[in-house]
Amino acid sequence: MGRIFGTDGVRGVAGVELTAQLAMDLAVAAVPVLAPVAAASGHARRPSAVIGRDSRASGDFLEAAVVAGLASSGVDVLRLGVIPTPGVAYLTGALNADFGVVLSASHNPAADNGIKFFGRSGVKLPDEIEDEIEARLFPAGGTAPRTSRESRPSGPKAETAVVSDPPAETGSPWVSTYGFGRVTDAYSAHETYLDHLLASLPTPATGQSPLHGMRVVVDCAHGAAYSIGPRALRRAGAEVIAIGAAPDGLNINASVGSTHLETLAAAVLEHGADAGLAFDGDADRCLAIDGDGQPLDGDQILAVLASQLKRSNQLMGDTVVVTVMSNLGFHDAMRESGIAVIETPVGDKHVYAAMRDGGYILGGEQSGHIIQMGHATTGDGVLTGLHLLAAVNSIGIPVSAAAKMMTRYPQVLINVRGNKDRAMADPALAQAVSAAKSRLGDAGRVLLRPSGTEPVIRVMVETRQSDVAEQVAGQLADAVRLAMS
Repeated sequence: MGRIFGTDGVRGVAGVELTAQLAMDLAVAAVPVLAPVAAASGHARRPSAVIGRDSRASGDFLEAAVVAGLASSGVDVLRLGVIPTPGVAYLTGALNADFGVVLSASHNPAADNGIKFFGRSGVKLPDEIEDEIEARLFPAGGTAPRTSRESRPSGPKAETAVVSDPPAETGSPWVSTYGFGRVTDAYSAHETYLDHLLASLPTPATGQSPLHGMRVVVDCAHGAAYSIGPRALRRAGAEVIAIGAAPDGLNINASVGSTHLETLAAAVLEHGADAGLAFDGDADRCLAIDGDGQPLDGDQILAVLASQLKRSNQLMGDTVVVTVMSNLGFHDAMRESGIAVIETPVGDKHVYAAMRDGGYILGGEQSGHIIQMGHATTGDGVLTGLHLLAAVNSIGIPVSAAAKMMTRYPQVLINVRGNKDRAMADPALAQAVSAAKSRLGDAGRVLLRPSGTEPVIRVMVETRQSDVAEQVAGQLADAVRLAMS
């Protein structure tokens, strides 16, 4: 049986793979796993959960299905409406909920959607907890997943998702004790999250607002941050031009947001802005554009934040946590700044785990998922954008100068779609990778990684010479295609 939880929840085409029935069943299965304490302790209260979503049209029916599953299982539900994923994480803890639920497919097209959970205090679930939920969804002798995204012949892909018959009844101890859950709209909690974002910023010695004097274009991807993103920047003192801030349920990520930086770059130049910020559909990541229209990736943003924290003696252990995808230029820049770098596998849950275990406060991914542990338990695009601009503004340099804190090595990334399991098991592909590594030696690196969210193998080659990187990456991509055939 394939695992329905991918690297970031359960995703699929809404109404096809991710059905209302599956959403409700998943909610019912999650309750005894994520809120066992309330029943076991004899507390005279029902467990509670917060639920938020991005702007996809399918969020309406999926939210209704999840709410029905939770309330029918005796859980009080606070509906947050359209709000960034990190807002749900923060409010899970701030509102003392037992767990949180997010309906979003992040940067995927509007047809897709997803469901993911946060545990108490807004932390992402470890794999073993997701496995426990899945075991209740498909108990021994029950129905196993019948289809995976890899079996579908066409269309944009996300995580493995399933269509299933209803799971066996698991029972809900809270219903008999406390009755069915109540459902309450909690849209006013958006202000609580917004206040938290602004309170995280340092107060400039001048007494002015942290972003005073800055003109910023923000691209909200027609997604979850369409309201909170511009509002946060304005309250921090910036003059704001918002684009991608008119969601209609179908236009999320459509030629806007962090996957289409060219749209933001053009707007920055048109408006003569100091900088641009781009969020993805659920606003858990942020990329940037400088005043010259040039992009900053997550590595460059991390370099700025890490250097600023070290200057103010706030970088715990003088260490930053990144993934194996981070550019070699980032490692060079951190070494020159006296900052140690810890590498993890790809995925912000791995970054978070290393930060938690080591007591570090800053980490993230090249894709723009940045975790600032003192202020958030997960990547937060709006928080990242605020702190990036505040750091630059405090030292009085343009974003373009800050971006030059590190030199980016040429890095070529090719996504090859197909049967990733077959390819990764092919000895000929392993030999091709070994040959590529030998050719680059210490002057570069090769990374072949099966995606956790798509039927794709990601080929990454990095070296000082862009023509060599492109040539080696092309050869490896051909080897992957051959192994998939």
